[in-house]
Amino acid sequence: MELPMLLKPEAVRVLSGTTSKKRLMQELGAIAESAYGVPHATAVEALLERESLGPTGVGHGVALPHARIEGIDQVVGVLALLERPIDFDAVDRQPIDLAFALFAPIDAGVEHLKALALVSRTLRDASLCAKLRSNSDPMTLYTIVTEAQAAQAA
Repeated sequence: MELPMLLKPEAVRVLSGTTSKKRLMQELGAIAESAYGVPHATAVEALLERESLGPTGVGHGVALPHARIEGIDQVVGVLALLERPIDFDAVDRQPIDLAFALFAPIDAGVEHLKALALVSRTLRDASLCAKLRSNSDPMTLYTIVTEAQAAQAA
């Protein structure tokens, strides 16, 4: 599995007005709808439901919200860079400014886990996250994150 299979360039955004976790979920749902046709309300509800089981803020300013969605046929991702960090109940209690959301089909057990592992591994790289945080162009962000995985594989 490779990041370009999960993430379209149009699913990468820089968000300026996000002030809360719930608002971020709304934004991620809107991006998923415009990039992949995932119904907004379904995406937001699924993300919030998953988040109620335990926070997906993994630390170091990164969150990996994810959910299973009825009616999609492959795992897809949304990457958001927040201009201002928000509280996300992360494990290290630090605010987050990078969110990579994954939406998986209801029955995508192994594929969903592989995608989560891939994104987690990629965003665990502090220098990669620093590069992402120092750019505000969505296409540049897409290139940084997808080329980073290609470099790790080499």
